[in-house]
Amino acid sequence: MLPVYFLVLACLVVLPDYAQKSKVVVAPIAFNAANRPKNLSDTALLELVQKQTFRYFWDFGHPVSGMARERSNEAYNYGNEVVTTGGTGFGVMAMIVAAERKWQPRDSVSARLLKMVNFLLKADAYHGVFPHWLNGATGKTIPFSRRDDGADLVETAYLMQGLLCVRQYFTADTRTENELRQKITWMWEETNWNWHTRDNMDLLYWHWSPNYSWDMNFELRGWNETLITYILAASAPRYPVSAQVYRKCWAESSHFKNGKEFYGVTLPLGFDYGGPLFFSHYSFLGLDPHNLQDDYANYWQQNYNHTLINYNYCVLNPKQFKGYGDNCWGLTAGDTYDGYNAYSPDNDGGTIAPTAALSAFPYTPEYSMKALKHFYYDLGDRIWSEYGFTDGFNESKNWYATSHLAIDQGPEIVMIENYRTGLLWKLFMSVPEIQNGLHKLGFTSPWLK
Repeated sequence: MLPVYFLVLACLVVLPDYAQKSKVVVAPIAFNAANRPKNLSDTALLELVQKQTFRYFWDFGHPVSGMARERSNEAYNYGNEVVTTGGTGFGVMAMIVAAERKWQPRDSVSARLLKMVNFLLKADAYHGVFPHWLNGATGKTIPFSRRDDGADLVETAYLMQGLLCVRQYFTADTRTENELRQKITWMWEETNWNWHTRDNMDLLYWHWSPNYSWDMNFELRGWNETLITYILAASAPRYPVSAQVYRKCWAESSHFKNGKEFYGVTLPLGFDYGGPLFFSHYSFLGLDPHNLQDDYANYWQQNYNHTLINYNYCVLNPKQFKGYGDNCWGLTAGDTYDGYNAYSPDNDGGTIAPTAALSAFPYTPEYSMKALKHFYYDLGDRIWSEYGFTDGFNESKNWYATSHLAIDQGPEIVMIENYRTGLLWKLFMSVPEIQNGLHKLGFTSPWLK
C-alpha cells in the first residue's frame, strides 16, 4: 500500500507540470512587495501575515459559492471554477480568526459563511460526503483524477473540522447565526462516515465513486495527515464508525509505529524522518495536541519531534542546497520548480515552503519566528504578495513561486492563531460530539471530563 502522501502525488499524475503549466487567474490590485512595512514588532508581524494571508479566502473566494479556490493560478486547464472542499474547511477557520480579530465585521463573516453552507447543502455529495473538488458556480463534482470522481472522506473531514468550529463560535441569537448553526448541524448529521467502512468492515476507505464504486481501494492507515478523519468518524452523531475500525485499520500498518532516533530526536510514529510537515498541521488545526494521548502516542511529543527532525535536517543541510539554515527551513507538500511534490528529509529537492515553518509556530515558536523574519524581510521582494507568502521557493534553482494553494494558506493563519491564543483549539475541543468521540477511541486530554 502506498503512503498517503505518495497517493497525493499519484493523483497529480493526471495534472502534469502542475505548477509550470499555469496562468494567473486574478491580480485584484497592483501590489508592490518592496513597499511592505518594515521594522515591525514580532506581534505586529504575526498579525500582518495572518491578515494578509486571509485575503486569499476573503477577496479571492469564489463569488458564487464563497468557497476557497483550489489555487490562485489555473493549472493544467481544469478551469477557474474549481473550489476545494478541504481548503474551504481551513478557510472557514481563518474566517473565525478574522471575526475575532475584527479584520471583517462579525455579521459580514457570518453572512459569508451562511452563503457557503447554503451552497454546500445543494452541492453534489455522496451519502453526505463531498468530493475533493466542486465547481464553485454549479456545485457539480470536478474529478480529482479519473476514478476519484465521488466521495472524498478526508477532504470532507477537513471541511467538517472547520464547520464545527464555526458552529461553536457563532452562538449569537441572531437570524443569521441561528440558521448557520442549524444548517451545519444538518450537514454534520447527514454525513455517513460508516458508509466508508464498506458494509461494516473494520476498515475505513478514503474514496467512493458512483461510477467506480470502491476501485480506488485506499484504506486510511496511519501515521499521516488523516487522524482527524477518524476523530470525526467516531464522533458522528448519526453514522459513526466503531473504535474497532480505529484500532484495526488506522493503527495497523508498516508505517505506523516508529520509535527510532533521527538527529538525536525520537520519532514515536510514522515514516522515517517524519514525512512532510503537513502531517503535524492538518489534523491539528482544531484538535489540540497538548497532552493529547491514546494507546499509541502523546501527540504533542509526536508533532514537536517531527518538527524538530525537519528543522534539524534543514540546518544540517546534507545535500548543500542554497539558503537552508536555522532561519530557512520547512519541507512539506507544495509547488516546486518542476511541478508539485511532497518534500521531506528523505525526499528533498531544495524547495522550502513557507507554510511548513509558519504552521509549526505552536511547536517551535523560536525557530518559526526566525524563519518568518527571513521570509518576510530578506526574501519578501520575491515571495510576499497580496495574499501573503507564495507557495514555495528554491534558491538553488533560482525559482520563486507566484502561486498560492488554499491548503497551504489556511494552516498558516490557523496555526499562528493557535500559537497566539489557542482559539481554534478551544472551539473544536469544546464540541460535545468530539469529546464523546475522543472518549470512545480511548484518548485522554485536559479538555475531556
